[in-house]
Amino acid sequence: MHFLPEKLDAYIVVHSEEEPELLQQLTRETYQKILQPIMLSGPYQGRVLSMISKLINPSSILELGTFTGYSTLCLAEGLQKDGTIHTIDINEELEDFQRKYFDKSGYGHQIIQHIGNAIDIIPQLNSTFDLAFIDADKPNYSNYFHLIIDKMRPGGIILSDNVLWHGKVVEKLNPKDVSTKAVLDYNALLKNDSRIETVVLPIRDGLTISRKL
Repeated sequence: MHFLPEKLDAYIVVHSEEEPELLQQLTRETYQKILQPIMLSGPYQGRVLSMISKLINPSSILELGTFTGYSTLCLAEGLQKDGTIHTIDINEELEDFQRKYFDKSGYGHQIIQHIGNAIDIIPQLNSTFDLAFIDADKPNYSNYFHLIIDKMRPGGIILSDNVLWHGKVVEKLNPKDVSTKAVLDYNALLKNDSRIETVVLPIRDGLTISRKL
């Protein structure tokens, strides 16, 4: 979703870093072969994720919601040379698709795939993370936060996607709209949790940056 006028948004995109060729290939194949390709982060947000990761220069990243691996590769661009990224997705049918592009990227040996329910997998990860990206099923956002916050190092960054949820966060809530209610609850959680400081960015569908104190 675009919250800025189309012309201004286009200007911002043109004057930002260009999307790498491999990610262009991944995008094309995702649209050709995979259902719901709109779930891709996209070139502009991908460059934002890449820049944030490069600024942090993490040794360990946790990603919740791999899809076809676009955001994984963007985040991996900032990894330290011996760093790792753990990425979790529930769809086992996408595992080979992801791995193909991971191995083409040069980051393949640093990317650890986990297939299954993140609620079950996160407690099994014996790592402390410098950076986390939450972009999976919205009803579990708050659960994910509670599971990962103690695994984040002090100063670690949690990025949360889709926090403006197509603008529905400022509209009258439909009682049957579980996802919007979950996003509203999650945004309130981030605002009020004393363990973090948070800022919401109006990038695409909303991206929150939370820093662990």
